[in-house]
Amino acid sequence: MTVSVGVLRERAPGECRVAATPETVKKLLARGARVCVEAGAGEAARYPDAAYAEAGARIGSAADALAGDVVLCVRRPADEQIAAMRAGALLVGFLDPYAGRFDALAQAGLNALAVELIPRISRAQSMDALSSQANIAGYRAVLEATVHYRRFLPLMMTAAGTAKPSRVVILGVGVAGLQAIATARRLGAQVEAFDVRPETREQVLSLGAKFIDIDLGESGAGEGGYARELSAQAQARQQEQLGERLKVADIIITTALIPGRPAPVLVPEAVVQGMRPGSVIVDLAAASGGNCPLTEADQVVEKHGVTLVGITDYPSRLATDASAFYARNLLNLLELVLQKDDAGMRVRLDLDDDIIAAALAVQAGAVRFAKR
Repeated sequence: MTVSVGVLRERAPGECRVAATPETVKKLLARGARVCVEAGAGEAARYPDAAYAEAGARIGSAADALAGDVVLCVRRPADEQIAAMRAGALLVGFLDPYAGRFDALAQAGLNALAVELIPRISRAQSMDALSSQANIAGYRAVLEATVHYRRFLPLMMTAAGTAKPSRVVILGVGVAGLQAIATARRLGAQVEAFDVRPETREQVLSLGAKFIDIDLGESGAGEGGYARELSAQAQARQQEQLGERLKVADIIITTALIPGRPAPVLVPEAVVQGMRPGSVIVDLAAASGGNCPLTEADQVVEKHGVTLVGITDYPSRLATDASAFYARNLLNLLELVLQKDDAGMRVRLDLDDDIIAAALAVQAGAVRFAKR
């Protein structure tokens, strides 16, 4: 018995990533799987069909890829694609569990692993697609800020005069925030960072940035390494004490997200009004409502003389490396799923495995995931 793996071409507007690369295709084939890549799946990420064919994959149609025992995607396929999959097949990808759109998957009798639900435990680090893509987003966010900020980031001493280093504030010290700190520091900016989780202070200092200490009266540490929503009193205290520090920043990069909830407001309009003309806010939480209420998702706008960047597809803008990282995440996840026995290879979803149990959002047509 052999397991067939289908790799879809992404159809979401602007999505350039792909869920498998020639490198990971080779490794799947070495494990005994058959792989069918939809024609053109990797083109936008600079992985041509010829490279997949050379790796040993079959290049086929969308229907061919959807016929796999396992179907890999970056973003949730359209309902008509889901309906074309065979009952009992396994779909793996970013499936947006908090949007509550699992009915079509259940009606099709599918199994579905949502990579957003992979727990943040040591054993799952190599499968953590949220972190691999957030790392890319944090890097690209700083580069985007430099494009819109019409001054130098580092100290520049020239015969024509001296430019002071820019002041960059990073709000939220998760994976994206840490990469943003490191990138801004490499570019020579003065960097400060803030997070509601006190344990992030040491990480900020280790990267050569300053930690903004604020007494919130409570910790914002939540489950699984994520932040939790603060009380109304703590939120008010945060905005009051943070506001003046933000007004003197040249660039603010916000990364604060709470799974399944609207993004917390960290940069209210009053702060934007107090910032210097020409300052820039890059809001990585734009897709979830924004850490600044003036942010517009997928738009770059200017308000009160401040440029607000609401781009939501940073990993897609670095699609070659983003795809390579993501494909390796899925390959490592499939190591838990594709099992060999005397009869050959089969798909085994072991609910005694804490990674599978957490990420399996739909099982045999039944929705397992419940929003908290």
